[in-house]
Amino acid sequence: MSASRRFRPVKHRQSGFTLIEVMIAILILAFGLLGFALLQTMSVRFSQSANDRTQATNLAYDILDQMRSNRLAAAQYGGNYTGTTTGCDPDAAITPGGYRTVWQCRLGSALGAGATGNVVYANGVATVTITWGDQRWDEVNPNTTFQVRSRL
Repeated sequence: MSASRRFRPVKHRQSGFTLIEVMIAILILAFGLLGFALLQTMSVRFSQSANDRTQATNLAYDILDQMRSNRLAAAQYGGNYTGTTTGCDPDAAITPGGYRTVWQCRLGSALGAGATGNVVYANGVATVTITWGDQRWDEVNPNTTFQVRSRL
């Protein structure tokens, strides 16, 4: 055999990735990252709403405990409350009127100045309803309501 035939290169099939395969892989990765970003956004929204609901629960039980500790004047805690962040005095007298101001400040600082509370006391049963705006879920009707009822 001649030397030229013996060392002739053998044609091999091309191996590796083509440009189309790489672009498809990048596209799939992009959709996965987009889904992950959406998941993170929803997680933040759920966490903030859960935090607001926890604050409302704590505020409701706070005023119920105050009513229990002053059972003779429990009816004086009843009425409508509007959350505020101005004129707050943490050292207010612990009378029903003084506590009303303190609770309105707590309501405003925890759930925003637009939050409202309603306390009704009748026949030994107190009902506390707290409403606050949660625009993250429904911009048209953003109000979220939490209600608790307890026998004192």
